[in-house]
Amino acid sequence: MPSFDVVSEVNLHEVANAVDQSNREVETRFDFKGTGAKLELTESVITLTAENDFQLQQMLDILHAKLAKRGVDIASLKTDEPQTTGRQAKQAVNLIQGIDSILAKKIVKLIKDSKMKVQAAIQGDKLRVTGKKRDDLQECIALLRASKLEQPLQFDNFRD
Repeated sequence: MPSFDVVSEVNLHEVANAVDQSNREVETRFDFKGTGAKLELTESVITLTAENDFQLQQMLDILHAKLAKRGVDIASLKTDEPQTTGRQAKQAVNLIQGIDSILAKKIVKLIKDSKMKVQAAIQGDKLRVTGKKRDDLQECIALLRASKLEQPLQFDNFRD
């Protein structure tokens, strides 16, 4: 029986490369000289550190540009509010990995409401969609791509 998986993943290696490139650009820019501004990646959180909110915004723009160049979807980032303490401002950017249960239920409801001849099952942080015909699965992928969900989705493990 043909099936495919719906996942939401971020390539952490590309994110690490984008953070390194952003750090290099921040170090060489004139307006950041001597400020100690930097970006740090720990697991799935990127921490931006600068002197003020304006510099944080500039660094966030640089990071977005570098991530987009490396093929990482910006919609998979969740940016927290900047926190200023004394002479330092910090901002955390979280990488969203996996499909949480609320979004998974929303996707399953969307598929069921479309009356397609496919079944969707939640399996941890991904969804498995099965159907009798390949065309039905491709129609389901088109439906999910057209729907505006708050998280970018990838479709992998397509089996005939």
